[in-house]
Amino acid sequence: MKPLQYSLSRWMEGGGPEAEIVISSRVRAARNIKGYPFSCLAPEQENREVLEKIKAAAAGKDEFSAFTFLAMDDISGLEKQALVEKHLISPFLARESSCGALLLRQDEAVSIMINEEDHLRIQAILPGLRLEEAWTETGRYDDLLESELDFVFNERYGYLTACPTNVGTGLRASVMLHLPSLIMTGQINRFLGALSQVGLTVRGLYGEGTEIVGNLVQVSNQVTLGHREEEIISNLGSVISQVIEQEQTSRQVMLDKKRAELADKAWRALGLLKYAQVLSSQEAIGLLSDLRLGYDLGLIKEVDHKLLNELLVLIRPGCLQLLAGRELENSERNLERPVQIKETLERFRRENN
Repeated sequence: MKPLQYSLSRWMEGGGPEAEIVISSRVRAARNIKGYPFSCLAPEQENREVLEKIKAAAAGKDEFSAFTFLAMDDISGLEKQALVEKHLISPFLARESSCGALLLRQDEAVSIMINEEDHLRIQAILPGLRLEEAWTETGRYDDLLESELDFVFNERYGYLTACPTNVGTGLRASVMLHLPSLIMTGQINRFLGALSQVGLTVRGLYGEGTEIVGNLVQVSNQVTLGHREEEIISNLGSVISQVIEQEQTSRQVMLDKKRAELADKAWRALGLLKYAQVLSSQEAIGLLSDLRLGYDLGLIKEVDHKLLNELLVLIRPGCLQLLAGRELENSERNLERPVQIKETLERFRRENN
């Protein structure tokens, strides 16, 4: 198998509704095949049988002709890390899965994890606030596979899954938000409490167990049991709309009071990204947040959302090393990061002049 090449995923292209605040929308469905233990509990032989069944089911459908099959055992740790950083697979699939694999659509908008905690985790991720579109895409491939595979379904509880919080619809919907104003003003704290009361949870850039960095948060539903898919999507969308409204209001207040300071912060961020010789991942994410806010407020025009999303991903360790073509120590990554940022900024300048 050829080594994976760095490429843009669909969600990184920017655009979509509420793109100033919403970076991406993702919907994922967890499914399991009748007659087999959950992947995280099964012996390797049974996981291999599950893998072959899923491969055969996909091979029989023309709709999967645009997908690439990737076995986790056949790709490097670096390639797995890059897939995690692009939100195409979970850390669990990268590190711990038995006979794990991925079906990845050419535009990388749809990725289907095989033998993660569950036999199947089907997800769609799109730019902007597009929960219903992501749900439609996920449901499309869910139906295609279910027409060939016998999924475990209980009339009372719904789809049965390895994690009890996914039992029911098996549906997880999440939205990636950039909330610099609510976070910088401390207003985010009251939102965190309010969100948990309505069955939602807030996580960092890479999901469960990750901290909030670069003013980026993921908001998702906590439970699926007792709720229809439409309700989960509608409830999350409704809450996200309120969060967007509050962030917009807070940004306007900041702009009215601190326009010069915000502009200065954005231009300084751009300057450091252009000319710094050493950059850590944490510092780069912070600078990109400042630059994104300046762009969204109309204070700086030298970037766009596609560029900002691409930079957000390529500065991460896995993608950075994939671009460099070799494994790097942490100190080497801090030197390589400015090189890749400069090249990307220069390419953007050439393409837009």
